Amino acid sequence: MRIHPQYFFGLVTMISASLFLTACGSGSGAGESVSQIPPSVNTPVQSVPLRGEFISRATFANPHAHIPAQCFIETGGGTQNACLFCHTDGVAALNLGNNNPQAGLNPNIGNLQADYAFGVFDYPQVANSSINPWINTLKPEVLRAAVDALGFQADTWDMQTYIRQNNWRAAFAQRPGSVKAWDAKVDSPFRLFPGLNPDDLPAKADGFVRTPREADGLFNDGQGFITGWRAVNFMPYGIFTPLAGSVSGIYIRLPAQFMRDAIGQFSLDTYRENLELVTANIQNRRTDTPTHYAGAASSVNIVRGQYPLGTEFAHPLHYVDVQADGTNPAISPFPGTRAQRVKEVRWMIKLHEWYPDEFGMTLKEESAPVYASRTDGWIENGTGWIIGGWIEDAKGDLRPQTPAELTQCVGCHSSNVRQSDIGQNPVFTSGTGNTIDSTWALPRKLNGAAGWQEMNYLGYQASPNAEATQTPGTLSTKEPANRYAKQGEFRFFLDHVVGISLYGDIPPTVDAFLAQKITKAQGYSQNWPDLNEVIVRNAVDTLARAQQERLLLIREFTAKGAYLDAEGRMLPTLFLPTRANALEAARRYREVVVTQRFDFGKDVFPQTPVSLRYFRQADKAYTHQNGQPYAVGDVITDRPINTTVGEFTYGIGIVPTLIDAEKPRSAGGNFVSDYVPLLAP
Repeated sequence: MRIHPQYFFGLVTMISASLFLTACGSGSGAGESVSQIPPSVNTPVQSVPLRGEFISRATFANPHAHIPAQCFIETGGGTQNACLFCHTDGVAALNLGNNNPQAGLNPNIGNLQADYAFGVFDYPQVANSSINPWINTLKPEVLRAAVDALGFQADTWDMQTYIRQNNWRAAFAQRPGSVKAWDAKVDSPFRLFPGLNPDDLPAKADGFVRTPREADGLFNDGQGFITGWRAVNFMPYGIFTPLAGSVSGIYIRLPAQFMRDAIGQFSLDTYRENLELVTANIQNRRTDTPTHYAGAASSVNIVRGQYPLGTEFAHPLHYVDVQADGTNPAISPFPGTRAQRVKEVRWMIKLHEWYPDEFGMTLKEESAPVYASRTDGWIENGTGWIIGGWIEDAKGDLRPQTPAELTQCVGCHSSNVRQSDIGQNPVFTSGTGNTIDSTWALPRKLNGAAGWQEMNYLGYQASPNAEATQTPGTLSTKEPANRYAKQGEFRFFLDHVVGISLYGDIPPTVDAFLAQKITKAQGYSQNWPDLNEVIVRNAVDTLARAQQERLLLIREFTAKGAYLDAEGRMLPTLFLPTRANALEAARRYREVVVTQRFDFGKDVFPQTPVSLRYFRQADKAYTHQNGQPYAVGDVITDRPINTTVGEFTYGIGIVPTLIDAEKPRSAGGNFVSDYVPLLAP
């Protein structure tokens, strides 16, 4: 049996009860990693080992934090399929850095588009995962009661001022050691905080982050000292978008070896070439099939669908400020509606090799503990990466995330290992079918120079005279196309989700816009149905028909190209909130911040969304787990599970989503097994 690098950790723990994580050296294929560059002369090197511990998820307030709240939504009788944007077979079928097919290719996992088959964890000792734990999202009135109990008056908060305060800078100031090292090697809650100084942002026009401080840079290219970080501009999913209430910046850094030419000299041209090789590999664009990286990294193999060891990502997650487009630093130095205030700063580094082809069709260990630090804000994802996270404390300053909060990250950024090889100390893994080597952003990077810029959300430009209730600006970037679907990526999303986020929700501004555009008078087969009146009447059959009509009408709408302007850009109303709505969404999120209830959901709606309420027709009904029937319109708190002891699916959910894998698209079918999140050239 071959012992993989990550499996060695388990053996060390068996011997010493501690895990010591060190920098990757050239012997592991990473070459000269960033961590090997000497820190600042003013910083003593203490070389304190990076230690975590194995922690049972049974100790968490939310043991199933790896299953996002979006997974619990109803699908409108199968007319809204947000599931496909995480749970498909396409990436795994390409053998592209994913071994987690979830749309039927692996019979042990099943089809997660077709069934609410959430995996079992120590059932019945631990509450089963078919009970919705995301109370903030499910019942926003419970969150508001917690806010009121603390004596806050949320309606009086000045959210405009709040989101324009910079909390990233103060957190970065607490990072010890050299910013050129991924690990400061000094005990501190901020020792792994990404070495990306917000004072050096935004990146220059070529995406490279430069600093005026020689001590913080690797080499000078004539424009400043290169920090190694480069901004990535990508097509967003329906999760971190202006309308969904959060927007991202993404930055990548490779080890210093990838910045040196063949004779060992720092070279920006060599670094550019290696970044392009990484991108081409992750995006499945290797037309000339190179086998190694360039320059001093020529000894490092290019492994299909995987990043080289030592790759880092920094991910600030910002509040939405619709007046922020990068033109007025007093509002925000960042483009793309990215406010000065961050909700979180996230970070990843790939330290260990991962062998996806050796997983096969076996099962991962759902009851495995997480390996994380209780104090320093990091967790191991089980497939080669350490993930770090810092989130707002009750006052709005950044603090390290807890292991329970970090488990939410593993839910989206992981894959699988062969648990039988790990021995006595398996590490919990999770993940989806649509990541490439545990990542989302670089696979969706825009083509060419447009993809090496600050994340600008399709070239957002604010309209300075827009009123608080008006569409706040315009988009200047054309809609990218999906390479395999051969149609616009946003069109593909609308055609299957019939909503603007993975909750399948349509905000009132968007609903009113569609009602104005989609009418018989303008050539559509029907007028856009109003669901609100139907919902008030609890008319289940009428609602089902209306949802089916909406699916067909949105496809008529996109087929006409009516979601685009004459230049092929997405209509801003479908992508952007009004200023009033953006500030209200920020206020609701701040309710989570002041209560520190992140374990129970970060997405907060004005009231429980329709997609989390019970509107099933009688022939498709289900009950609570205790057998009590749902009343029409009830909030869905739980779904039935298999309670037959000894069966393979004991404790696992058994309710169909109603997304029919056999129903053709021409008849209103919505199942897609092979979605791949890659853009066309």
